[in-house]
Amino acid sequence: MKNWHPDLSRSSSPRYIAIADLIELDLRSGILAAGDRLPPQRVLAKRLNIDFTTVARGYVEAQKRGLVDSHVGRGTFVTGRREKERGDFVLDAAPDPRRAAAIDFSMNLPPEPNDPDLVARMREGMSVVAADLVSLLRYQGFGGSGMDKEAAAAWLGRRGLNPGPERIFVTPGAHPALLAIFGLLAKPGETVLSENITYPGMRSIAAQLRLNLAGLPMDEDGILPDAFAESCERLQPRALYLNPTLQNPLTLTIPQGRREAIAAVARKYRVPIIEDDAYGFIPLSGPAPMAAIAPDVTWHIGGLAKCIGAGLRLAFVVAPDTRTIWPFVSAMRSSTVMASPLTMALATRWIEDGTADGILHFIRTEAAARQEMVADILPPGRYRSDPISFNIWLPLGNGWTRATFGGHMRNAGIGVVASDAFTVEGAAPEAVRVCLGGPISRDALKGALDFMAHALEGPPEMAASFF
Repeated sequence: MKNWHPDLSRSSSPRYIAIADLIELDLRSGILAAGDRLPPQRVLAKRLNIDFTTVARGYVEAQKRGLVDSHVGRGTFVTGRREKERGDFVLDAAPDPRRAAAIDFSMNLPPEPNDPDLVARMREGMSVVAADLVSLLRYQGFGGSGMDKEAAAAWLGRRGLNPGPERIFVTPGAHPALLAIFGLLAKPGETVLSENITYPGMRSIAAQLRLNLAGLPMDEDGILPDAFAESCERLQPRALYLNPTLQNPLTLTIPQGRREAIAAVARKYRVPIIEDDAYGFIPLSGPAPMAAIAPDVTWHIGGLAKCIGAGLRLAFVVAPDTRTIWPFVSAMRSSTVMASPLTMALATRWIEDGTADGILHFIRTEAAARQEMVADILPPGRYRSDPISFNIWLPLGNGWTRATFGGHMRNAGIGVVASDAFTVEGAAPEAVRVCLGGPISRDALKGALDFMAHALEGPPEMAASFF
């Protein structure tokens, strides 16, 4: 098979990964067979008009996957030992039941991958990372290695962000990053701003740091710029927290014009913006991040919990300028030392080989399917959502309170959280957030939604399920 000529455009991964991917694909399709000799590296490099080192890395990658063997003086041969390699790493082992834990349905969970091929790719990524296991158990410098930052930059680039590597940090999750940033920007007793209905973690962080959290009024497009300006004049806030895309819990996305107006106010009053972009990768298209509109005043936090998996406990942070780098590094190191090198290596691997794209595609597709299910079951206008969000925001009526409704839905298998958790100022509305994600199957979710819809048709006493 000296004439093997892979079409690199068939893969969106880096070229060396694409070469290994295409060896695998062509082996599956029969274009390649065990025993075939691949073209010499220099020949293939010239044929594809790419660097020799790229082809060399591609062959090494394929060898790691058990797809080829290289012999000095003889060449590189297809082995077809993919299944053997899987077996060597126990990729078909059953989950350990001792690892099973109660699901925290109070969290806004993305749908969990259940496609066998995708799960196999995820596990294969772990097998590759395991080759560096000993070195990944060492202490490392804060913020990620060079290759981890390269992967982070490539991932952030999809959101239109292209900061220099010195401003990118791989951190152990969005929450520790938020805690460090707000600790840098505000002292106890000072004021920070957020949406009036906001992410509960922001309320917890403000309480822990003894900050005064003030909620800004909102409309269908997010916080009101005039209210933001008035609060800047009156309260002299130290920062503004925003969750601008698929906002948790209201599912709204701040449109481009409103983002620009908010950025103008922030610049005028020199108020830093902390952009929690947890859901920013979920939509296929949308407004530019605040960090692209106003990079000089925005801390950008691109968490991986919602777009890849919360268990990674990783977030990519972009600092607004070089002045803020060392205080941020010091704050993070004193509280977390470093992100786990193991999970950093796994995330980097998944980004480089396209597995992260596969996970993200699954989450998008499944979230959309679940929202379609909601639309089929609940009356239009009865709830607030986005066609690709993980949750709905459900105002209550017919005498239902958030407490009685939460109690009624407690054993339904989906997460229902009362509005109290999200309300910054004033009385909490009679509303709840309903999560559609997590490990629940579509059939089980449909049953829970049918149960919920039946309850909402009348007052609580008509839906009583206990006596």
